[in-house]
Amino acid sequence: MFSYRNDILQYAFEQYKTTPDYPWKSAPNHAVLRHSDNKKWYGLIMNIPQNKIGLTGEEPIDILNIKCDPVFIGSLRMQKGFLPAYHMNKGNWITILLDNTVNKETIFSLLELSFNLTK
Repeated sequence: MFSYRNDILQYAFEQYKTTPDYPWKSAPNHAVLRHSDNKKWYGLIMNIPQNKIGLTGEEPIDILNIKCDPVFIGSLRMQKGFLPAYHMNKGNWITILLDNTVNKETIFSLLELSFNLTK
């Protein structure tokens, strides 16, 4: 299945010098993107079964959780590819499907917003 996972990891490295952290042995594909100075997360890439996020099917899908301005979350969630944050505070975080439902430029822009919100 198509995924922007590698594009996001490359973007995070080029823009923020972030090397992903893989902190969970039980979930070795879950990549945490964090600031090098304050160690705060600004992104979390996960590969989870689709039915865990309200989609039909059990096939794994890559998602990105980012921190987002609460003012934007409601309008983003009305668009395809945006879901309530999976395993994060739904008032401040949002989940983005990485299957090309949301274009890469939009994802990069929102990742930058998350980076800045977590400085």
